[in-house]
Amino acid sequence: MRFHFKTSYDQDIRLFPDWWNFSLYVALLLLMLVLPWLIDGFYLGEVTNVLIWAVAGLGLMLLTGQTGQVSLGHSAFMALGCYSCVNFMELGLPFLAAFLLAGIVTGIIGAIIAIPALKLHGVYLAIFTLALAILADDLIVILEPWTGGVNGYFAPVIEIFGIEINRWAAPETWYYLALGTSIFVALLYRNLLRSPLGRAFAAVRDSEISAQAMGVDVARTKTLAFGLSCAFAGLGGALMGLFAGAFNNETFNFLIAIQLLMMIIIGGLGFIHGAFLGAIVIAFLPQFLSILTDNLGSASIPGLETGVFGMILIAFILFEPMGLYGRWLKIRTWLELFPFARRDMFRRQKTYLKTERLR
Repeated sequence: MRFHFKTSYDQDIRLFPDWWNFSLYVALLLLMLVLPWLIDGFYLGEVTNVLIWAVAGLGLMLLTGQTGQVSLGHSAFMALGCYSCVNFMELGLPFLAAFLLAGIVTGIIGAIIAIPALKLHGVYLAIFTLALAILADDLIVILEPWTGGVNGYFAPVIEIFGIEINRWAAPETWYYLALGTSIFVALLYRNLLRSPLGRAFAAVRDSEISAQAMGVDVARTKTLAFGLSCAFAGLGGALMGLFAGAFNNETFNFLIAIQLLMMIIIGGLGFIHGAFLGAIVIAFLPQFLSILTDNLGSASIPGLETGVFGMILIAFILFEPMGLYGRWLKIRTWLELFPFARRDMFRRQKTYLKTERLR
């Protein structure tokens, strides 16, 4: 059993709680760096897809898991990030500049949309954002000069410092691009949580009235959370569209937003690890079902993937609301306290304070 005896406030917000955790993440990073030499091209592409989903999932996690605002429209901002990146590249900007600028533009537009949207709460906010996701399909068709309409776009050639990023000729290049982006977004997310703004996000999530009483500008905090969330989703959308090779108005439909929400719930709301664990389920489960049906000698079953996803989501909501990472935390705590762990030590707690009823 290990204890963290803290003697200063700086230790409470440090990036890694101790050297043991730091060494584990270093070992994981080394494993990810040598992964292209350990697996074949197919599975390397699937891992790349997991990392891309995780980047987009971190965006929704920041809004829903940290600030408590539900969004069903992040597919629209993923599309905005993708088309913005391609248009900036057509203007002559190098990929890295176009990629980062697309995320910034998506975040600014998301923050502007959030000003009226975040006056809504709960299911009304979810319906508003769902309308954005449905409306994005029509907007992509209408804005044909910038989006290609129903014909869509073919992904342009990507070069970084003279190295061509090609999914088919050199899949490891795409893998390292997705890995670098996911590490960048995860570190930005983690440092954001250590800042006063990150504490304000948690305060607004737990109780808006209590946060306002402590001097938190609730409207400003929600707007910043929405803007940053959209920026991360825009980066994930740009990677997703470019990785697919071709995309149009049907690529970023509202089902992508539903999958994003399912991903963070299954992985664990409020945890950075939850976005990656949920991305593994979202990316690998369709492949697993396809391999399973092939081995059973049957053709593809219509609606099988959707049905399995739905059953998994219902199971997590009923039996493990904290998701996969929450379950791991419980197992780790039980092992650390064994044999003194008690059965009722993980009893569910109320998420919101009673003062929330006064809103």
